[in-house]
Amino acid sequence: MVASVPQEAVGRVLIAERNPLVIAALRGLFSENARFFIADTASTSAELYEKLAIAEVDCVLLSWQLDDAEAPDVLADLGRLGLDPRIVLFADTRDPAVVNETIRLGVNGLCYQFEDPEILFATLTAVMKGRICIPYTVLSKISNTPFQQLTSRESELLGMLANGWTNIQIAARTGISENTVKYHLKNLYDKLEVRNRAMAVALYTKERRRNPD
Repeated sequence: MVASVPQEAVGRVLIAERNPLVIAALRGLFSENARFFIADTASTSAELYEKLAIAEVDCVLLSWQLDDAEAPDVLADLGRLGLDPRIVLFADTRDPAVVNETIRLGVNGLCYQFEDPEILFATLTAVMKGRICIPYTVLSKISNTPFQQLTSRESELLGMLANGWTNIQIAARTGISENTVKYHLKNLYDKLEVRNRAMAVALYTKERRRNPD
């Protein structure tokens, strides 16, 4: 059941996060800030979609990794389902590729989990007012190569391909099904504009030589 909203709350937030410790910490922070109210929580994408259909929320605070899906897949599914909530991505890394991915995915805001709580609240405030709130990053560190289009899962799989892993080995290591591996690899090949894993690995090796860092 969705909790009722206190009269003083100005923003209803649905937290999509798989880690109960993070959720507990956020509950503590939100309890001290009358500007926001946690409308509900979800640990899986399916739970998120279900609750968005019934809950009145002003923003979703979305972790990069849920129990059953990553943020890029969640955002794609939201579009297919006709759901269009305002999204603040709750990232746990300062990797410039995450910022680039955030911009590409079209989320409304990005906040790092290890930043000051007031930055989180400022980001939520801006997004709820219809603004885009993305942290400053050194733009020169974000390239426009096809590799920047890859999700973190696709990048992970590409590294495994380069190490000679089979689809079965990748599935066992990552805990996803072989069919899901094939799905990610197809998207990876499309983004890199290659036809097979040999071409993907060759392109990856060339890129690593150009940018060893």
